Amino acid sequence: MGYDQIMVSRDGDYTTITMNRPDRRNALSFAHMVELTRAFSEAGESDALGVIVAGNGPVFSAGHDFADMAGANLPAMRKLLFQCTEMMDTIQEIPQVVIARVHGLATAAGCQLVATCDLAVAADTAGFATPGGKGGWFCHTPVVALSRNVGRKRALEMALTGDVIDAATAADWGLVNRVVPLADLEAETLDLLRRATRGSPMSKGLGKRGFYAQVDLDQPKAYAYAVEVMAGASQTADAQEGMRSFLEKRPPRWVNG
Repeated sequence: MGYDQIMVSRDGDYTTITMNRPDRRNALSFAHMVELTRAFSEAGESDALGVIVAGNGPVFSAGHDFADMAGANLPAMRKLLFQCTEMMDTIQEIPQVVIARVHGLATAAGCQLVATCDLAVAADTAGFATPGGKGGWFCHTPVVALSRNVGRKRALEMALTGDVIDAATAADWGLVNRVVPLADLEAETLDLLRRATRGSPMSKGLGKRGFYAQVDLDQPKAYAYAVEVMAGASQTADAQEGMRSFLEKRPPRWVNG
């Protein structure tokens, strides 16, 4: 089955999922989020090593599509927001590294999307905002992801003021990994993704899952969880191959088991 609101392409080891509603500033309508969720799930079930999330047109994503929301009743709004949550959770549940390639403005749920991705590279033309704070509908769900990237005070500054922060500030605050000139954005995103996906894919998937499982636990619980995961992972074929290849001073031969 094809897609109407996104484009999906595969180049070598990497899948690129591009939001393709430039006339609507890549606003995240219900139908758009259903397609994105399906694309992330399909990428997760593939042999791709990594996933790039991009946007077509002048804006990365303007967030939720108010055309879907104005006048919607409470059950409809819950359904839409749960679909958004499912999409965000899927990004973090699939084993592949997911990287956002942000060329323009990312606001509200679009900013949430960037914050949810494992990694993010922004062009110096990008900007980030949760503008509900200066309107009538506070960005409650975007702040969940945002606060887990930039901390409480900065998340509240963005949420309460609604002001746009530039890409350099986003990098300084931890919302994106780095800022590059727009002309270098594709190459720099691919470079980071390549470095983040080297090594055993199986080990990388376990590592991603383990990171999100422990990151919000208190330290004793986080260590207890991580010890069990790391001890168990030591018994896999790829872990043993990594140890042997290091000792034998040769390149590893991953078997993903």
